[in-house]
Order: sequence, then C-alpha cells, then structure tokens
Amino acid sequence: METTEIRSFEQQLEEPYELPAESVAFFREYGYVKLKNVLSDSLLAYYGDIITEWVFKLNQLTKPMEERTTYERAFLQVMNLWRENEEVKDFVFSKRLAKIAADLMEVKGVRLYHDQALYKESSGGITPWHADQFYWPLSSPKTVTVWIPLQKTLMEMGPLAFAEKSHNVEIGRNLEISDESEAIMASQLTQFNLNETPFDLGEVSFHSGWLFHRAGANLSGSARKVMTMIYMDQDQLITHPQNSYQQADWETWLASKEIGSHPDSYLNPLLFSY
Repeated sequence: METTEIRSFEQQLEEPYELPAESVAFFREYGYVKLKNVLSDSLLAYYGDIITEWVFKLNQLTKPMEERTTYERAFLQVMNLWRENEEVKDFVFSKRLAKIAADLMEVKGVRLYHDQALYKESSGGITPWHADQFYWPLSSPKTVTVWIPLQKTLMEMGPLAFAEKSHNVEIGRNLEISDESEAIMASQLTQFNLNETPFDLGEVSFHSGWLFHRAGANLSGSARKVMTMIYMDQDQLITHPQNSYQQADWETWLASKEIGSHPDSYLNPLLFSY
C-alpha cells in the first residue's frame, strides 16, 4: 500500500460527512439511522484486513459451535482494538464518524466508551433481541453505536435489524442478550415496525443505546465482519452499576472512575467536540 494512499484514508477518516438534515430528526424519532457512502470501499478493505488480523490474533473463543451458548454462537467479539494497533486506533478515533454521532445525539461532543469487533462466523447463529445500554453504568440515554460492515452484507449474512421507536419504552430493559431476551422481546416488540434490510459496502448504521435490535444467522458461507464503536455524550455521568455486567463494564471500560463523575479517563478519550 502506497504511503500517499494511506494518508488519503487518514484524511477521509477526519473529513466531515455531509449528514442529511432529515437524518437527525429520523434518529430522534426512530432511534437509529442508516447512512450510505460514509466510508469508501478501498478504505474499508485496508482497515478491514488489519482489524481481521487482530480479531483472529486476540480471539479466545475456540470451542466448537455446537458447544457454545446462544451468545457465543452469535459472533466472535473482541474489544478495544484501538489499544492494540495504531492503524486500528486511527479508524476508531475517526472524527468523521464521531461527529456524526454527536450530531445525531444533538450533543456538543462525544467520548469513546469502547470499540468492538463483531465477527459472525459462516455458521454463526442469531443475535437475540437486546438493548445495549443494559450493560452500561451510564446515567443518560445519550449513547449511540456505529455498526460498520466490512463487506457488503446481504440478508443471508444476518444484517442488523431494528425495532423502530423501541428506545422510547422501558419494556425489556432488565434483559441480558440471551434465548430469554429473544423469546420475550419477540412477543413484546410486535407493536413496533421492524427494519431489516441489507447493507451496501460503505453503508453504516447508528443506533441508540436503548433501541432494541437483533440479527439473523449467517447462512452465507462467509464470515460477516463488522466493526463497531460506542459513543457517549461528553457530559455523560457514571451511575452506580445495576447488575453484574455493569459492574464489570465500570471496572473494565470506565477505569472504575468515581460514581457520579464524568467518564473521562484515559480509556474514554474525547473524539469530537464543537
């Protein structure tokens, strides 16, 4: 790869994306938005190769698929890759993506909660219905995850599906991702419209921390490779953990900072601010 091309990728990660005005209103109402042509094919190929290398280098889930739990069958999951590789850090710290997150949440700036590679293997199962913020000891709903497929993601690969407007109700907020959450929320969410559509290469989604979402099994024969970053309002506050998962997150991703303080440790850098 030529140095000039790598620099052009770095520049693209910094350049503002022209966010359509209607996208902010859509996100506010529906709890998610899908945006096309956010990142170029060549940029995704370059960083995708690096991310994939590190996912398989750091992955510790090696059990046969038939011995795994529903959660483990859903994907290989590797977090905070930005601390392992400088080029992955450039991708995760993208001001282009962080600015979109800030604008969609209508806040002055965003910090990183953590990044997370989610690789659904060719025989990977469903990702059950869940809301991410069940796991986060954060006081405000001003959180958002960007979901970045590293390849074109057709329906047979299990693209992300959203229960529109479900971030506005409190049903199911005590459920971890599991067979139980899938069964309970499948019946509870019938009142909400389901958006389940493929992703073009370069298309990404942003979804609110309390929006319920799921993904189908990967029946394609190829891995569904996805990189995500979780952003939080720069004025977010740490709240007392409500479950064992939030306790672990507080210790692991928030450096056990004081309850009631801002999550502004070295693990949660400010990625964009006006």
